[in-house]
Amino acid sequence: MADDRKTEASAEDENATVRTSRRNFLKFSASGAAAAAVASWIPGQIASAREAEPVTDDALPGQGERRIKLIVNGQEHTLNVPVNAVLLDVLRDRLNLTGTKKGCDLGQCGACTLLVNDVAINSCLSLAVQHEGEKITTLEGLARDGELHPVQQAFLEEDAYQCGYCTPGQIMSAVALLNDPNLPKDDASVREAMSGNICRCAAYKNILAAVQSARSRMGGLA
Repeated sequence: MADDRKTEASAEDENATVRTSRRNFLKFSASGAAAAAVASWIPGQIASAREAEPVTDDALPGQGERRIKLIVNGQEHTLNVPVNAVLLDVLRDRLNLTGTKKGCDLGQCGACTLLVNDVAINSCLSLAVQHEGEKITTLEGLARDGELHPVQQAFLEEDAYQCGYCTPGQIMSAVALLNDPNLPKDDASVREAMSGNICRCAAYKNILAAVQSARSRMGGLA
């Protein structure tokens, strides 16, 4: 009888070990897959920016349209756009710069954050015609000479992402934050400055670590 109980206990322990090993395998497989996806996605954004050609509309503007010049990631594009077209849609649909994400479309989640004249804005709330001649920087324009921007590199090293959908906006807000020498450098101030960017996967601890890591390697300047 005692031997039977011992056998049952051993079998139960073995099953528990199998369950734990399986859970760990799934956990690390998922995190590894996410890391691989983001690691391959960011260099892809670099390539797309490098290979992109300036876009020029040859036709005259149609009814309800205006001809504007947008300077995006150092390239000048001449486009006929509806006067009510938001910048986010023009970048994604006309220029194929899909690094900037459409989240809530209400200016509340921060997924569409990009830089205009080095200042972070929600591109889903901004009309394209408002930004003629201004310097627009998207995620695709951060890298230089095939090298990731320090903030991008820090996000990779600190695992500051999970699903990755909010990551472009988080990175752009972090760049703007680090470009502002007047902002305090303590963790609480960084959290406050980044509060407009929502991460539904709740990777906030790692995002904070990435921002502070990037600050250290850049000497406080982006």
